[in-house]
Amino acid sequence: MRKVLYTLAAAMALAACNKDKVEMPGFEVKAGSLTYKAGDTVRFSFEGNPDNITFFSGEPGHNYEFRKRTSAANDLQISFSTFTRNGVTYPNLQLMVSNNFSGKATVADLQAATWTDITDRAVFSTGADNTPSGVVSLKEFARPQQDAAPVYVAFRYTDTKKPQGQNLWAVRTFSATNVSDDGVVTPLALMATGGWQQVDVKNPDRVWTISTAQLLMQNSSATVADNEDWVISKGFNPWQIAPDAGQALKNVSTVLKGHSYVYTKPGTYKVVFEASAVRYNGEKRLTREINLTITP
Repeated sequence: MRKVLYTLAAAMALAACNKDKVEMPGFEVKAGSLTYKAGDTVRFSFEGNPDNITFFSGEPGHNYEFRKRTSAANDLQISFSTFTRNGVTYPNLQLMVSNNFSGKATVADLQAATWTDITDRAVFSTGADNTPSGVVSLKEFARPQQDAAPVYVAFRYTDTKKPQGQNLWAVRTFSATNVSDDGVVTPLALMATGGWQQVDVKNPDRVWTISTAQLLMQNSSATVADNEDWVISKGFNPWQIAPDAGQALKNVSTVLKGHSYVYTKPGTYKVVFEASAVRYNGEKRLTREINLTITP
């Protein structure tokens, strides 16, 4: 009798499992055409009703095959704006970069690192406020990915005791981004998130003032001694990239018969629709692909 009960219990458990088995409804996608002009509306029609549908357009940042990508050979780019006044305006603010700085804000660590002066790659203020630097590429300073070496950016202020006094410098804005070969832009930092640290080399009475709004070195009188101060960003990972993302079109509570989309740039795009059924006891996924040509 006990054996019969065990058999019945096992059969009921198996039946329950089969009943709760995750199933993927049929799903097909068709496009009205495989060729469109840039700016035209592309219309996709659906057959079937999966729980969820996610759309990957094939444009930069929206490629299905890169949905789990977190590293790539990027171009690390920075841009900023500056302002100077008082005293004699001359190039005493330098833009420096290092890929072997320790990250510790001490004179010893600063001097132990290798710094490259790339001031001539940027535009600096000669009196006008918010002078844009232009985009400065730091791609050449990216070490191999296995080194895991961050890239640091610094502004070095130097001035001397002189009758005209020492001039003011302000870095008003800052931006750091990674740009991949396929055009994906990954923001890394703005002024407020730059992780700035200041290192005083000469004259501790005059140092950088760091705020979320700007980096500021105040002007000084004719009697102030020679000065050298650095303000250094946090380390930037030149290999970092945001995973490509799809657009969620529907969930289990909706029914969707199709989708429309507009491509603004000519090219060939691998369009992917991912359908899924995600439950407490498992999940099923399938994809449907369409290759589109967008002409000028």
